[in-house]
Amino acid sequence: MKRILVLALLVAFLIPASAGAQISATGQSHLSAVLRKQARPMAVFVAGRGAGKPYGAAAGLADPAAQIPLTVDTPVRVASNTKTFVAATVLRLWEQGRINLDASVGPLLNPSLDALLRADGYDTKRMTVRQLLDHSGGLFDYARDRRFFESSMSNPGRRWTREELVTLATSWGDPQSSPGARFGYSDTGYILLGDMIERITGQTLAAAVRAQLKFDRLGLRSTYWEIMEAPPHGTRSRARQWIKELEVSNIHASADLYGGGGLVMSARDMATLAAALFEGRVFDRPETLREMIRQGSHSGAHEYRLGVMVKNVSGREYYWHSGFWGTTVYYSPAARIAVAGVTTNRDAYQALVPIVEQAAGISAQSGSASSH
Repeated sequence: MKRILVLALLVAFLIPASAGAQISATGQSHLSAVLRKQARPMAVFVAGRGAGKPYGAAAGLADPAAQIPLTVDTPVRVASNTKTFVAATVLRLWEQGRINLDASVGPLLNPSLDALLRADGYDTKRMTVRQLLDHSGGLFDYARDRRFFESSMSNPGRRWTREELVTLATSWGDPQSSPGARFGYSDTGYILLGDMIERITGQTLAAAVRAQLKFDRLGLRSTYWEIMEAPPHGTRSRARQWIKELEVSNIHASADLYGGGGLVMSARDMATLAAALFEGRVFDRPETLREMIRQGSHSGAHEYRLGVMVKNVSGREYYWHSGFWGTTVYYSPAARIAVAGVTTNRDAYQALVPIVEQAAGISAQSGSASSH
């Protein structure tokens, strides 16, 4: 028995460095070959304790007019991928004792936002912080209403305020369910969470998320919040982004800024931050991550936890999220790897997902993930 233990220790200490390097080299070569075959620009990056040395690959152009190549360090608007990191910030405040996840949202909100919700029939005394995080608050999602996209495209330079976006939600729709009854994805709830973070910390949302999630300590050099903060020194230019042949790069950042979206990140940074989040380098206590991924009791709770979607394949859970413009990140607890993928064209998202899932160890037959 003692001899077996010694051999196991030798394997653990002698093999990982060379094996990890070989895995990284093989993985990067494979990714490069796969991405070169794609018709649209894509970048994929793999990080985490199980990845050996982090690696990635990219193909295509970030800016076709200027002939600037897309790389794993090119920042793109990640839209709803932001939600995972907003949720993680709320959980950081929870572990510091600064917010109660089961507290009523009414007293935590700017009074003007609370008044808008109550006037539309929402019971903000029953609605909780946790329900905003897991999308069970019953809030109408203005961002999924076709009128919002049409408005943004017809007037891309419009500057939206947080209050205006919540007003759209209360004007275009009514409560979708009673608080805590069922899952119903809604950007509106994350705008409210962004407001709470600012009120609790006394900082801008950008400054609070950066500090609480340790962006600078983790070396995230291509991550920033549009409008609210300047890009880190040396950051590459943001990629131009498209839907088919329609460029959407010039839509003002305020259309998706206040917590439902807002972050600009590269594939490298998104994978790096996801790995840090799920591997204990962001939260102070292990129970905080357990709280984040604990399944609720409402209808549809198996789909979404606190800021993260869940995919179950062959008895294994994978945690992931996507962004509307064509970004996604997965974390595999079994493999201990995070895989992030970005494309500059939303129409290429369905081709990107299988590449990311395969890198994360998910079978190609498991089905594609939708983008939000």
